[in-house]
Order: sequence, then C-alpha cells, then structure tokens
Amino acid sequence: MKGGKFSEAKEIFVSPRAITLCFLGMGGLFFGIILAAAGTEAALIGVLAGAYLFLILLWLAAGGLAERRRIRELEGLLDGLSEKYLLGEVLPKPVNGMEKRYFRIMKEVSRSAIGTAEQARRDKEEYCDYVESWIHEIKTPLTACSLILDNGGEERRLRRELKRADNLTESILYYARLRTAEKDRKIEKFSVAAAMDEAVKSQMELLIGAGIGVETEGDFTVFSDRKALCFILKQLLINCAKYCPGCRVCMSAAEGVISVRDNGPGIPAHELRRVTERGFSGSPGGTGMGLYIAKELCGHLGIAMGIESAEGEYTCVTLAFPL
Repeated sequence: MKGGKFSEAKEIFVSPRAITLCFLGMGGLFFGIILAAAGTEAALIGVLAGAYLFLILLWLAAGGLAERRRIRELEGLLDGLSEKYLLGEVLPKPVNGMEKRYFRIMKEVSRSAIGTAEQARRDKEEYCDYVESWIHEIKTPLTACSLILDNGGEERRLRRELKRADNLTESILYYARLRTAEKDRKIEKFSVAAAMDEAVKSQMELLIGAGIGVETEGDFTVFSDRKALCFILKQLLINCAKYCPGCRVCMSAAEGVISVRDNGPGIPAHELRRVTERGFSGSPGGTGMGLYIAKELCGHLGIAMGIESAEGEYTCVTLAFPL
C-alpha cells in the first residue's frame, strides 16, 4: 500500500517536473557558487539555499495537489459514464495551454467515437429490420410451396416458388457480406454475354411465370467479379418479374456498358432517386433491399449504376464498367 502511494506521489508530484527540477537544481548550485565566490558568508548561503529548497517543495506540493484533484475529478467523471467514449463531451474546461491542447484532442476523439458508435447502432437496427422483413417475405414462397404440395404438387409452380425462396436467401447472404465485399471479391476475366445468359437462365421460372420475354445482345470482356455481376443482373430481372409482368426486357452489352431495359409501367418520378436507398420499397412493397445491395456491389466493383425511367413507358438500368 505504501509502495503504491509512493509510486502515485512520484508520478504526480515529481515525474512531470523532472526536467524543471534539474534546471532549478543547476540554477541554485550556480548561484550558490557565485555567492561563495563573492565572499558571502556560509550561514547566509545556507539560509538562502534552505529558503530556495522550501519554495521548490511548496511549488511541488501545490502543483501536485492541484493535479491530483484534477485527476480525481476526471476519474470520477469516467466512472460515472456508462459509455466511456463520451468523456470528451463532459470534460471540465481546461486551465492551461497544455490542457487546452489535450482538451481539443479528446473532443475530436470523442466525436469520432460517437459517430462510429451511432453508425454501428444504425447499421444494427437496419440489419435487424431487414432480417425481420426478410423473414416475413420468405414466408410467402414457403407457404405457397405447402399449398402447392397439398393440392397435387404442380412441378412448375413449385419450382417457381422455390426459386423465389432461393433468391431471397441469396439476397440476405450478399447483404451480410457487404462489409467484407472486398475480401470476398474474386476478380477474373470473363465475357459479359455469358454472365447475362447465366442470370437469365437462373431466373427462367420466374420470368416465364410473369410472362416476361428477355432478349440478350452484344458482348465485351471485363475484369470483374462474375458472381457479383450475375447477382446484380438477377436482381434487375427479379424486379421485372415482380413489378412489370408481361413486359419485354432487352439486355444489351456494348462499349463497356450493360443496359437492361423494359417496357413496363416505369417508376414514378418522385421515387426514382430513392429506389437504390436501403429499405426503400416504393409503391409496390417488398423489402426494398434488392437495388440497394446491387448499388453497393457496383460501388465495390467500380461499376457506375444509372437508372432512367418514364412512368408508363420504360425503365432502363445501365451498368458502366471502368475503362
């Protein structure tokens, strides 16, 4: 216990002033030599040295006690906070130049930590909201599968509902991986025509069920993540099947740009800017995450996504690859 108190006293009273004490000691010794050389009596030199030492000790004690009280105050503030990163927001006003610098630094650190914590909280809430809406949405194809099986089990309809469930599962997996998209990325050289054909083939049941005809044309070669691009294209086709049944879709590739155009009902002008926002489902409903995930994946891959639409006429999504 005594050793702990001595260590604390040394840390508070002596260590921060070690250099200053060295210079004060050298200064006192220097003036003592001058006084002795000038013929000053030893008794007077001793009195002056004692007074000088007393003043130094008084300065050490006063400064140390003030700092100790200051540290105790800060420790009390810290102990009273449930979120320690908020300390910078409740710090007492600085009393000297050094404290002012530390005060500014702590403010910046605290604000950065608060921003990070708030973003993490929002991400968690949004993720939980998406999972909840995803659970409700996946119940639809699963319930449909049960009804189909109870009524004889038409294979085509069953495959269609299973594909819907598979698409929803793939969506939530990609959403969960968005934070580690760079680590999961696999860049390779491939033909975009093959990726378009793969996306169309994977959604054939839904497209046929929605009465949608798809044409693909053109080709070019890119270095990108093929699986991610297929997922993006599939999301566009899924939206067509969901929101514009009976339409025609043309997927074309030329000069580094893939265009997916349909002649469906289009997107209302007031919703066009928001269709890629997280959780925005617009007029038709749904989880509102498909285009958001596609947009985020495009950002990770350096692909510029653009959306044009005229209500009652068409919607066209373009994917422009970096040169």
